[in-house]
Amino acid sequence: MLDANERIFGQRIGPDEGVRRILADVRARGDAAVHDWTLKLDGVRQDDLRVDPETVLRSSAEVGPDVYDALVLAAERIERFHSRQPSQSWIQNDEEGTVGQLVRPIDSVGIYVPGGTAPLPSTLLMTAIPARVANVREIIVVTPPQRETGMPSSVTLAAAAVARVDAVYTAGGAQAIAALAFGTETIPAVDKICGPGSLFVTLAKRQLYGLVGIDGLPGPTETVIVADGAADPELAASDLLAQAEHDVLASAVLLTPSRTLAQKVQAAVHAQLEELERASIAGATFARSAGIVVTETLPHALSLANEYAPEHLCLLVEDPWRWVDHVQNAGGLFLGERSFEVLGDYTAGPSHVMPTGGTARFASPVNVTDFVKLISIIGLNENALEAIGPAAETLARTEGLGGHAAAVRRRLDSQSQREDQL
Repeated sequence: MLDANERIFGQRIGPDEGVRRILADVRARGDAAVHDWTLKLDGVRQDDLRVDPETVLRSSAEVGPDVYDALVLAAERIERFHSRQPSQSWIQNDEEGTVGQLVRPIDSVGIYVPGGTAPLPSTLLMTAIPARVANVREIIVVTPPQRETGMPSSVTLAAAAVARVDAVYTAGGAQAIAALAFGTETIPAVDKICGPGSLFVTLAKRQLYGLVGIDGLPGPTETVIVADGAADPELAASDLLAQAEHDVLASAVLLTPSRTLAQKVQAAVHAQLEELERASIAGATFARSAGIVVTETLPHALSLANEYAPEHLCLLVEDPWRWVDHVQNAGGLFLGERSFEVLGDYTAGPSHVMPTGGTARFASPVNVTDFVKLISIIGLNENALEAIGPAAETLARTEGLGGHAAAVRRRLDSQSQREDQL
């Protein structure tokens, strides 16, 4: 990393400092900085950051009917799932007045769609569609250019057409996140940024938190498979490899009390690895952050999984529903050999943008609530003032806030005088 940054920035600086410089440059110079960093980092010289809407529409025909139909099916299932998520305003009236909440969509959202080692149109669907279900007014997409064409991949543009986003911009990395946060001459500033990305993207989101809303800081993908002795070793191996091929920082772990299954899965991984197109990536993942752990019991395996709090937790066990109550921490829970993680990546319905790095202990997958905000309603009357005013005055004085206490006391005295006059 230091060597790469020295080539890019002319100094041996860490990634945090590199991202800080990119953000400052985009804030100061807008489009020009985005163009310069795209040329320097992606090797692409661009004429226009915005993708022409006609180009987006034409892409639907360019990807072929099978791919387009698959995108449409995935989009329909994602929309159906997220339409069932509760997100409603409510108002309660009683003798003390009214309390409640207003649910309002965020006004504008920027979706980051990675395009580094492979295009990820599914990520566009998994983020933009929940935002559309939430009635976000403006949904825009930023995604890196392909080196060969200087444009996003056709399949990513086709996904943008299917998801009916408002605009697509060709920009990647920290400079794209900066453009969404600060706004440039071409790319509008948004209220919230969503979507996974590279290390520089994640660091940029972290540094900009507070200036703009951030969905989370998703890192490399991770999967834990909990399996018993009855699991199919070939399927368990294929599920591990499916995650290992994402990138060399991915994590894929099998937890099982069955040493026999562990040995069979190990052999199956070696055999199936030779058949993968991305064998070099999957192999590097297994050398670094993937493997098999033999546990004492199945409950022990689930306990370890809860401590790890993985992005994906897959139960390849007999009667997986029996073990659901044992699961406390996971981004997504996959039950049984026919409900495997790859279906969750594409067509099951829930968003595949899930918490990583142990953040499933407190975070959730991207969902409709990420794209709305709550406004509390407080409309109280004299009865409420009489019932709760004195306690508010007491707490204000306890905290040393005399002005707060006086604001309550004046109203209580005024109300008492009115009642005396009656």
